[in-house]
Amino acid sequence: MSTRQKLSIVIILFVSVLTSVVLGNEKSLELASLFTSDMVLQQQTDAAIWGKAEPAQSVSISASWSKKVYQAVADSDGHWKTTVRTPKAGGPFKLTVTSGKETIELKNVLSGEVWICSGQSNMQWKMRGFGLDHFKEDVEKANYPNIRLCQVNQAMALESQDRIKSKWSVCNPNTVLSFSAVGYFFGSRLYDELNVPIGLISTNWGGSSAEAWVSQEVLSKDFPEFNERLQQYPKIIQETGLVYPSGKKSPKGMNQRNPSVLYNGMIHPLVPFAFRGVIWYQGESNVKKPVQYRTLFPAMIQDWRNRWAIGEFPFYFVQIAPFKYNNIPVSVAFLREAQMMALSVPNTGMVVTMDIGQVDKIHPKKKKPVGERLALLALAKDYGKTGLVYSGPLYKSHQIEGRTIRLTFDHVGGGLATLEGKALTHFTIAGKDKNFVEAKAVIDGNTVVVSSEQIAKPAAVRFGWGNADMTNLANKEGLPASSFRTDNWPIHF
Repeated sequence: MSTRQKLSIVIILFVSVLTSVVLGNEKSLELASLFTSDMVLQQQTDAAIWGKAEPAQSVSISASWSKKVYQAVADSDGHWKTTVRTPKAGGPFKLTVTSGKETIELKNVLSGEVWICSGQSNMQWKMRGFGLDHFKEDVEKANYPNIRLCQVNQAMALESQDRIKSKWSVCNPNTVLSFSAVGYFFGSRLYDELNVPIGLISTNWGGSSAEAWVSQEVLSKDFPEFNERLQQYPKIIQETGLVYPSGKKSPKGMNQRNPSVLYNGMIHPLVPFAFRGVIWYQGESNVKKPVQYRTLFPAMIQDWRNRWAIGEFPFYFVQIAPFKYNNIPVSVAFLREAQMMALSVPNTGMVVTMDIGQVDKIHPKKKKPVGERLALLALAKDYGKTGLVYSGPLYKSHQIEGRTIRLTFDHVGGGLATLEGKALTHFTIAGKDKNFVEAKAVIDGNTVVVSSEQIAKPAAVRFGWGNADMTNLANKEGLPASSFRTDNWPIHF
């Protein structure tokens, strides 16, 4: 290349840069990070789409499934938002966003069913499994072009954030390895049954507490025990910063159990993205405060529903599994009881894991049954699949009959049964002295009759009340019963 040619190229590059600066060609049009190629939009709804542009600049959105052009205008801070009517399940589609001379084009977009997968480590646990071959066959079969996986980056924040880092990917044996195992098994079961695109948004953090996922407004109003910590946040912000991504150094004492930090950093930025429902697996970090959890967990559900303002969307959760917790002042069965109480919240459902825990591991290996049981709830309650038994037996009532107590249950399905056909285990019985002893329990029709030769005048029965009790009461469909107690005696710490 001659000197003259080199000089010409330099001049052209200089002029191009100078022109960009003078004309202000720096990109100003943005979409919220949830909106990318390969994503799934919730079908047949008015889906919110939002982003940033030059203040007062108009924004146009066109979708390949419709002739309509949707409009928005950026406010004084550059924020804009509109809603787009999504089609019935299908695709791939294209979404085009234009403002001035700038255009963003999203390709390979699907319309289908979108679910948020959230909680702590048992939800976070990835398809890489507990060893190279643990989920090997499932990973090899995970070629689902119509299942899309969105991973939200972990970030703690001391104030509500508008932005997150996230990424959508097409489900295949490579991408699924880094995704929630419970979330994947839930979504793949839905896809196999419904044959519509499935979008899964994974936003979780191992070791997190329930209060970390609740907004500051709700905690400060209804849970004053968190106010002392919340009131420290302005000083921490001033001294060290506002947002703490996973893997980055955070202030001493700042972790994923601090009140509101995960709501601020990993839930609030998702609002008002359209979706069908939530699956949730959390509770292990709250076992020491079961009475608080009775109100804290329902408050979290309501908090999220209020933020999205799309009604009582489905919220299905997993009851914590048996595990030999150390240094716990009371039985963790009280936390399971608090979770079961949350079923009084409308449009909720609970998966029981009393049969698939590992007493020496807080992270049970059997994630597939958890995801598939969550899918049963959605298929039966949201997608009109009839004839499905979606829950194991749940204690309903009891009657004292002389030296015995007879128990009745909801969700008996085809009838009560024991897993593997063995005798019932982990029942205890007590008189008015509240001294529980091991009991004999037998199935009688759709009831269970409990007794002990040591108790002449029984007053109460408890089932699966030990931290690590692996129980075997179920229905004939193989879904296990939750631990329960017939008494309401106070918890003594």
